[in-house]
Amino acid sequence: MAHIPERRSLWRRMKPYFTVFDGPLAMILFLLFSAGTLTLSSAGHDFPGRMEGQMRNILLSFIVMWVAANIPPQTLLRLAVPIYSFGVSLLIAVALFGIIKKGARRWLHVGVDIQPSEIMKIATPLMLAWYFQTRAGLLKWQSFVVAALLLLIPFALIAKQPDLGTALLVGGSGFWVIFLAGLSWKALVALGTLGAAGLPVAWSMLHDYQRERVMTLIDPTSDPLGKGFHIIQSVIAIGSGGVSGKGYMKGTQAYLEFIPERTTDFIFSVYSEEFGLVGNLVLLFLYLLLIGRGLMIAANAPNLFTRLLAGAISMMFFMYAFVNMGMVSGILPVVGVPLPFMSYGGTALITLGLGSGILMSIQRHRKLVQT
Repeated sequence: MAHIPERRSLWRRMKPYFTVFDGPLAMILFLLFSAGTLTLSSAGHDFPGRMEGQMRNILLSFIVMWVAANIPPQTLLRLAVPIYSFGVSLLIAVALFGIIKKGARRWLHVGVDIQPSEIMKIATPLMLAWYFQTRAGLLKWQSFVVAALLLLIPFALIAKQPDLGTALLVGGSGFWVIFLAGLSWKALVALGTLGAAGLPVAWSMLHDYQRERVMTLIDPTSDPLGKGFHIIQSVIAIGSGGVSGKGYMKGTQAYLEFIPERTTDFIFSVYSEEFGLVGNLVLLFLYLLLIGRGLMIAANAPNLFTRLLAGAISMMFFMYAFVNMGMVSGILPVVGVPLPFMSYGGTALITLGLGSGILMSIQRHRKLVQT
């Protein structure tokens, strides 16, 4: 009996580390992971070890989420510049002596092959949120120019690899920080006009395969058995699901192997065929809840740094889902963006887990400040 107080005292000291998860956010993630696991078990029925690998990925993502949720936002503020600098240094290293796979120089060998561009999905908004926090109350138009340059560096290095999908996600996550920091609508209109005027230049800078993806998006039937095959089959799968779907593990497009990359980028096609419009509406509702919860955390965050960071991470979730669903539905070019918390993959899940953990950290420490 003499040891009971000691055990209780130990639990009181350790309890904060095991109660870091935000309840609503954790429940939403659990439902998304469940939907993803269910779909993957069907889509990957002929991929030995795929389910076991995804379970390991989810566990690793959970660990990363837990660690991030225990890191105070003040620590993230101090680490912003070193993490960003380290990430840019790795991108430069990739450009100089990275490993080429499938015609792209995206990986760096450091005992194992790593893809440094994934770091910048979090490091870039982290750096920009730090920058605007240091400029709080002193923002001028020059501040937004500097922020744009900080965003342009990783964007250009990643696009050069080439990896347009990741570059767009990094650029998007950084843009939302700049927008939420107070970028004026006049500046947005000017940037939009400038971007539209620069489309011919941007088109000339695209690689041949990137131009082909855009042309395939415009008319996939121009090469139905070649470059347009993937999009056509994906759209057929989505449409064939109807209102209620064909049923779990009854999707013919997936089982006859017409859908490409059906466990990764095109897993939404498998899900749509099996669960139909009703399932899609449920999935969209879950993503809306995820984004809404993130924005609610951002709105209640205690300072500019945490508001901007939480807002950017929430909108990053939106971009992941929007781009993936758009590309497999034939309304956006195929750029290799996974469906968040559902597609098979380790690196993307770790990034998403890290972002979720940061949201939980911001919410948790807001409550600690209030109490």
